[in-house]
Amino acid sequence: MSATDAHHDVIVIGGGPGGYAAALYGAGIGLDIGLIEYRALGGTCLNVGCIPAKELLETAHVFRTVGHAADFGVQASAPTIEWGTTLARKQSIIDQLVGGLSGLLKQRKVTVYNGKGSLGADRTVSLSGGESGELTLQGNSVVLAAGSTTRSIPGFDVDGSVVMTSDEVLSMPKLPGSAVVIGGGAIGCEFASMMGDLGTEVTILEALPQILNGCDADAAKVVERSFKKRGITTRTGVMVNGHTPKPDGSGTTVHFGDGESVEVDAVVVSVGRRPFADLLGLEGTAVAVDERGFVQVDERCRTAEAGVWAVGDLVNTPQLAHVAFAEGMLAIRDILGEEPAPLDHHGTPWCIYCNPEVAFAGHTEASAKEAGFDVVSSKHHFVGNGRAKIVGDTDGLVKVIAEKRPDGTGGRILGVHMVGPWVTEQLGQGYLAVNWEATVDDVAAFIQPHPTMSELFGETVLSLTGRGLHG
Repeated sequence: MSATDAHHDVIVIGGGPGGYAAALYGAGIGLDIGLIEYRALGGTCLNVGCIPAKELLETAHVFRTVGHAADFGVQASAPTIEWGTTLARKQSIIDQLVGGLSGLLKQRKVTVYNGKGSLGADRTVSLSGGESGELTLQGNSVVLAAGSTTRSIPGFDVDGSVVMTSDEVLSMPKLPGSAVVIGGGAIGCEFASMMGDLGTEVTILEALPQILNGCDADAAKVVERSFKKRGITTRTGVMVNGHTPKPDGSGTTVHFGDGESVEVDAVVVSVGRRPFADLLGLEGTAVAVDERGFVQVDERCRTAEAGVWAVGDLVNTPQLAHVAFAEGMLAIRDILGEEPAPLDHHGTPWCIYCNPEVAFAGHTEASAKEAGFDVVSSKHHFVGNGRAKIVGDTDGLVKVIAEKRPDGTGGRILGVHMVGPWVTEQLGQGYLAVNWEATVDDVAAFIQPHPTMSELFGETVLSLTGRGLHG
């Protein structure tokens, strides 16, 4: 292939969820797609994000289950963790999924390039720095999907052993005896939960008044109480002021708050991710990047440059793999001239995989009131659910927020919030209720299977009609 004749209907820069979703969706429709990735197909999610993090959390789940086996009459010795086996299993899952993705792209006849893609004028993309060599590609359309990278904070230089980000934690050679997690958001709480359940003494330091900011306060309180019972210390409303490493490199002392400190073996910096537009070039284009590094787009992911779209963590929408999937497909539909309806990010489903799990869609009670709604809410706890008792996991609740009718009952469902066992697998009907603007009466009419954990959602909605069964 010469440097002057590489042409595609669509060139996608970035092989993560947004990029490969655009590539697969477009190729499935019949478009000629060129996909550029300079590291590994699957991006952050598959290689150093969603998939490996959840594998380690599943290891923690199995460890907890075995530790409580005697409660079920199953006699087993106290579990121990073979961390090397865990890491090998994690990598095996990643390799299988990357291989499957590679095979699917090949089956769909997507041309995959290895290298760094730099966008210039007239939808010209320069490829360099990879196995595909130095090439100039031309596209009728271009989708930017370069993703994101980890953030750090001043005074905490990442060394991969004592100071780590999410990238390093997922491959750390051994579990630390003690750790500080800076940041009590979704990623920070997942790592704190995993390490705490496997024996690490964990302290979470969060600058905001509550962990899991953005979750309904009732759900966040359940997680914080569970963490406390399991020995995970949570400090909210505190700023981190730096750290003093031990001379022998075996750990450090983290300074926070008003002169407080804690000595630990490791620090996990979990303060979010930044868009990774660094390698995109963009010289000679009208693509605009804001002060935080996000590529600016309209409601259909179009940049200011004609024929160029941007999706996923590169744009200022929820940094979630499933949002990137949807945006990648939205961009392709817009490229085809189908005038797709813009995504409603308010109704995005959120799933957090710490123990206990958290899942939600739509308004919190506080945000619904701030938006001007007169609301009514109902909560039901898993402690009264038969299936939760059977599996021995009863921490948590389901909370439904609805518009308040004149008679005090619920009308349109505005938000569904769940915390407890396997709620990430139970959110589906709540997500649909919020996004279809269903009413309490609509949903209460459906029969819920018994005994299931998911029937707690139906029970909670039913109570908002003014006629409940168990409470």
